Amino acid sequence: MKKFTIFVIILTVIVGIFGFYYYQRNIYSKDILRLEILGQEETELLQEIKYIVKYKNNGNVRLEEPELIFDYPSYSIPADGTSLRVIKKSEELGGVIYPGQEKTFTFTARLMGREGEIKEAQVTLSYRPKNLKARYESKTSFTTIIKKVPLNFDFDLSAKIESGKELKFRLNYFSNVDYPLSGLTIMIDYPSGFEFIDCTPKSLEKTEWDLELLNKAEGGRVEISGKLIGEVGEEKVFRARIGTWQDGEFILLREAARGITIIRPALYITQQINNNPKFIASPGNLLHYEIFFKNIGEEFLSDMFLLVTLTGSAFDFKTVQAPEGDFTPGDNSIIWDWRKVRDLQLLPPQSEGKIEFWVKLKDEWEIKGLEDKNPEILSTIFLSQVKEEFVNKVNSKLIVSQKGYFSDEVFGNVGPFPPKIGETTTYTIIWQVKNYYNEMKDVKVKATLPKNVNLTGKIFPEAEVDKITFDSQSREIVWNVGDLMVGQGVLNQGPNISFQIAFLPEENQKGETPELISQAKIIGQDQWTGEILQSTASFIDTTLQDDQAIAPGSGVVQ
Repeated sequence: MKKFTIFVIILTVIVGIFGFYYYQRNIYSKDILRLEILGQEETELLQEIKYIVKYKNNGNVRLEEPELIFDYPSYSIPADGTSLRVIKKSEELGGVIYPGQEKTFTFTARLMGREGEIKEAQVTLSYRPKNLKARYESKTSFTTIIKKVPLNFDFDLSAKIESGKELKFRLNYFSNVDYPLSGLTIMIDYPSGFEFIDCTPKSLEKTEWDLELLNKAEGGRVEISGKLIGEVGEEKVFRARIGTWQDGEFILLREAARGITIIRPALYITQQINNNPKFIASPGNLLHYEIFFKNIGEEFLSDMFLLVTLTGSAFDFKTVQAPEGDFTPGDNSIIWDWRKVRDLQLLPPQSEGKIEFWVKLKDEWEIKGLEDKNPEILSTIFLSQVKEEFVNKVNSKLIVSQKGYFSDEVFGNVGPFPPKIGETTTYTIIWQVKNYYNEMKDVKVKATLPKNVNLTGKIFPEAEVDKITFDSQSREIVWNVGDLMVGQGVLNQGPNISFQIAFLPEENQKGETPELISQAKIIGQDQWTGEILQSTASFIDTTLQDDQAIAPGSGVVQ
């Protein structure tokens, strides 16, 4: 029995050795099937590169049912627009790989990623050796480093600021990539103590901006304003990223960071126009500027110069009056010298000084299109290495003209002219509207008719019929003009309406030139400044000053 047991053990060992030897002979490694990827080891962002995949059967056994899977690096853009994984079935590979047979495939793509990022392409070739049921596979990979990202992205941000002071900075971007960048997004992380105020262009949740398609040699900027609060000497860091989205994932292309130090303020500068620090100007205004500067440091300030530069199409620089300052028309600046202004000569701690000047705004200025909308006037102040900018919005200019006619082809007026007591004469009233610089909302024109003047019901054009109303008690006519675009009536034909009135003179009006309609008043809300604007046009009487076919003095009631 013992001999039998020993025999079984020896037989088992022999079978195991032969089985292991047989198994070893049937392992297919890279030496048997050579699989490799050839390509560029370095590239630029979105530069087109080629991956050459080669395989060769170095063995003596035919490899059947081969299948090749090529995986592009993550976030690549394949040249043929396919997915990131390419599968070549057995049929495309010829069904078998004979001993000594080799093949080559080329895959072309553009790589996405940040500078210094390593991108890996992978290939897998699976097969079944002849006379075996098991499938084997060979794998290899190839890495490429994104050596250069020719996309400039940086902060334009001062290195120092006083706590609580308004801060304006920019994120500039510029592409020198030889391929259009689409779906770009900028994200920013603010430091603690930063209070967001505004930005251009508008953002998503104040921290994210979607950019338009960016071609080579194109760029832009994001402008942000806010307030930064912190302790003196504290450093605050702004961080930003620019990248693109692919399949719901954000691909980082560039990062930027900029630190700013909170410093102790020495000068505090404020400005007011016409006694208002937040004055909203209107065309034709005379502006009285007062600039206050206070020494909030601990040392005396002396021998200072103060410079104010005015910017804005609305300014009439010929009207500048600065009694103690010198105006330079070339750069539209005014300078005050410490030799003329005592407060600039010596300003003790906690003391305040002031300068003032006057300037008018033009009654109107040229507008070429929508790019001229939403005007502002800017004053930039420089004092002892301190710079402040103050921006004031400017209202639009809203105008209505009112004209009256007897000789009119719109309605064909009837009745005696000059008008006669007891007989009705009809007239045509025309209103025309102009809007200049900002969009206007809910614009209306109003006027009042005397008791012996009534509407006939004739209105032109017909599209305006539903926009006009008349209150018989108050005798008020209202034309609901609606919303007005920038330059409407100036750059193009503006809204207008014509309506007919009937006048029946009374006994006590004999020898007079009675009023046919009161002055017209236009009113609407400026969408840029938020203010309610209004203006008026003169009343019209029977003299009909606008009707050139009427002889002077012929409007007297007979």
